[in-house]
Amino acid sequence: MTTIPQSIAHGITIERWTRASRLALGGVAIALVLFAIAPLTLGAGAIDRLTALFIYVILAAMWNALAGFGGLVSVGQQVFFGLGAYFTIRLADAGLNPFLSLFAAALITGAISLPLSLFMLRLKGGEFAIGMWVISALTHMLVNLDRLIQGETGTSLISLNVYDSGTRRVVIYWLALASMAALLGLLFTLLRSRAGAAIQAIRDNEDAATSLGVRVIATKRLLFVLAAFGIAVAGALWLATATTFQPKTYFSVQWTAYMIFMVLVGGIGKFEGAILGAVLFFVIETFFGAMGVWYLIGLGATAVLFSLFLPHGLWGEIERRFDLRLLPVGYRVKFSGTPDTPRN
Repeated sequence: MTTIPQSIAHGITIERWTRASRLALGGVAIALVLFAIAPLTLGAGAIDRLTALFIYVILAAMWNALAGFGGLVSVGQQVFFGLGAYFTIRLADAGLNPFLSLFAAALITGAISLPLSLFMLRLKGGEFAIGMWVISALTHMLVNLDRLIQGETGTSLISLNVYDSGTRRVVIYWLALASMAALLGLLFTLLRSRAGAAIQAIRDNEDAATSLGVRVIATKRLLFVLAAFGIAVAGALWLATATTFQPKTYFSVQWTAYMIFMVLVGGIGKFEGAILGAVLFFVIETFFGAMGVWYLIGLGATAVLFSLFLPHGLWGEIERRFDLRLLPVGYRVKFSGTPDTPRN
């Protein structure tokens, strides 16, 4: 990965990587190493909280990919979160190693999302958003019919009990960290590819993208399946940390509300914004999560205020004010003697 720049006319250059973005990439690598060795010094509570942070980052990044980059706003992504947990329970009960079940469940969920996309992607705008919510509600009812789940009573991932709590906690932490890094890396690579350019072209103007030869449905399907898989990974990992599975918890629209909050606050359509939003949500939850209903009211009020006064989120405002691009997925046009113009 190298900076272009490529001159296209006198006084005009196009670049992608900047000095700040190269430093940021090095910082990300260092942070991942530090996170990897953190369990050697951290206590059980801190390890559990960081595991939750990694899961939040996955959720925010996947919803941002779908809505922020692909223009597919959904209020039903909890269906994939719940299915990731449900299939983990099912596979572990069938005798598969519980840790392997986490990722096998995500693969099954991703596979299910493929035929689901055949008719869901025919819907647009509000129809797609509400349609996904309906699919989530129907799936919730079907899961309740499974005798293993015992309705809303739920069940537990009892096969994890063969591991002592300390080993289990650290392994889940490392799996969450590796999953976050892998999914962010995959998404970053995708958005910087030709497919990524097609994704953003569809978001900006689907008809224009079609006229340029972009395969709209196939491109949307790629993003839809990736988001489903990533959110299923998050659901399976959350189950591993909680061990108990109750359908009403995992299929709750609250999970999508959290995703939307993180992305709106951090910056929709900004790769860095989803990560920043997840960190902010994590901090707010850590300090105010025990306030119950007032905590949820506060989250809603914060989201409304950001929508009104900072529609591009915190990272969007930082990028606008300081021209700071740490993980660029697009190019930037530079004109001699004029401010840089981003092309994301």
